[in-house]
Parts: sequence; C-alpha cells; structure tokens
Amino acid sequence: MPDVTKEMVVELREKTGAGMMDCKRALQEAAGDMEQATVVLRKKGLADAKKRSGRATNAGSVASYIHLGGRIGVLIEVNCETDFVARLDGFQELVKDLAMQVAASSPRYVSRDDVPETVLAREKEIYASQIEGKPEHVVEKIITGKLEKFYQTVCLLDQPFIREEKKSVADLVKDFVAQTGENCQVRRFARFELGEDLD
Repeated sequence: MPDVTKEMVVELREKTGAGMMDCKRALQEAAGDMEQATVVLRKKGLADAKKRSGRATNAGSVASYIHLGGRIGVLIEVNCETDFVARLDGFQELVKDLAMQVAASSPRYVSRDDVPETVLAREKEIYASQIEGKPEHVVEKIITGKLEKFYQTVCLLDQPFIREEKKSVADLVKDFVAQTGENCQVRRFARFELGEDLD
C-alpha cells in the first residue's frame, strides 16, 4: 500500500471538504488513488446523510443570479455548517446551480413542508372535481399522483435538476452533503421577473 502523505490528505480535503481523518482513511482504503478516495467519501457520506440533517447550519452563502439580460433575477440563501465548506468551489457552484434552477423553473416554495395547508386543500378540491364519479380508492390514488406532480412543479427540492433531469434538486444537495460530510440546506429564495404581476 502506498504511503498516504499529509499533502495528499490536504488535497483531498480541499477538493471535497471532508474531515482530515475521513480523508486519510479514504485514501488508505483507496490505496492512494485520489479519484477512488473521493468515491469512498461520497459512499460514506450518503450513508451518514440522515444523521447530519439535524445539525445546525449557521454558515453558507447568499448569492444572486441575473438571467436574460436583466429580465429575471434571483436571490438565494444556502446554509452549511462551517465557513470552510462555504468557501469551497463546490459549494459556490452548488449555490449558483440552485439560483439558476430558481430562475429557470419558477418554484414557489423550497420544500413540500412549506406549502400552506390552504393551498393543498384547494389543489385536492380541484383534482377531486376533475374525477367525479370514480370509486373513492381510485380518487385517492389519482389525487396522490397529481399532488406529486404539483410538488415537482412548485417545490424547488422536488423539481428535476435542469442540468440532469433524472436527478431531483434534493438529490443534488444530498450529493454535496455526501461529498463534504456537512449538513447543507436551502433556506430561502426570492425570484423577480420584469413586469411580473403588473397590469
């Protein structure tokens, strides 16, 4: 097994944002191969992602994105646990991708937890009126399916990622969590479109 040097550990930490000991162990497991060590860290990170979801995220970044020559603008706040991770190129890239997603796909909420009950009740009422006369268990199934599509339209984390539509935005964030070992959350966003809501 090749020696794992301090320089290799530092390089992997700067690349992934993972802890020094995690980087060292990953490099040892990957026999010094930097790419394989990154894969090891991501696999370990995905397994641990649920444990991190409750950890405080007091660092991060507020970013802006302007699209179509100033016709659409987005402000977004994405949080992580430490300033170290907030400064990583990968984190800044994630924030920019999320801002572009908001500009392109016009979500109204961050997650389905943010959708008001009154909005959900109205949607269910509309769906139910469209499928009158069917058995109740069929109606419930259809409404559940339509609500899933509604979430994918209006909730940022449920939307298909614009650069890779087989992946959701939530998956994109989870991949970053797995890579860095830190909790990361989209806190809020605002989207502005020129002339929007004006008569």
